[in-house]
Amino acid sequence: MIAAANRRLAEPRERLTDPVLLRHLIWTAVDAARERGLPLQFHTGFGDPDLDLHASDPSLLTGFVRLMQPLGLPVVLLHCYPYHRQAAYMAAVYPHVYVDVGLALTHAAAGSPAILAELLELVPFHKQLYSSDCYGVAETCFLGALYFRRGLARALAARVDEGEWSSIDAARAAHMTGSGNARRVYRL
Repeated sequence: MIAAANRRLAEPRERLTDPVLLRHLIWTAVDAARERGLPLQFHTGFGDPDLDLHASDPSLLTGFVRLMQPLGLPVVLLHCYPYHRQAAYMAAVYPHVYVDVGLALTHAAAGSPAILAELLELVPFHKQLYSSDCYGVAETCFLGALYFRRGLARALAARVDEGEWSSIDAARAAHMTGSGNARRVYRL
């Protein structure tokens, strides 16, 4: 651990990749999240240009997610795109995993309904979280919210039109995904 910390101190501007330090920090975060009653968040998929996309697939966290299950600590997978189906699978099979694809919606724009519809195929609607992934200029917050609302409305309308859900079910799913789930998971 000391050797890993010394290597890190020698190159503080580089992305932290040392597995010893990463494991230490993750388990420290687990302890802090448990003490505060907060979920643990992992940025996965699309995002930073210095990452190798294939290494950010949320399904690579499966072993860790299994270890977290007995602790009851919620794990929130953020961004996820283009691995949103893998994240959806994890949220469907692990009771403590939640999904938030906020960053993808801002970039996908008109493609947002398709992304949200794919999530709805697997993710129980009580496990989807909204975010605008607000970053950069203020307009990003607005666009994130706009594409989420439009995308979710179209995805839910398709379910209602197909007779899968009633309009009451769709309204409940929209409320839970838009705010209710975050209030519950983050204890707001």
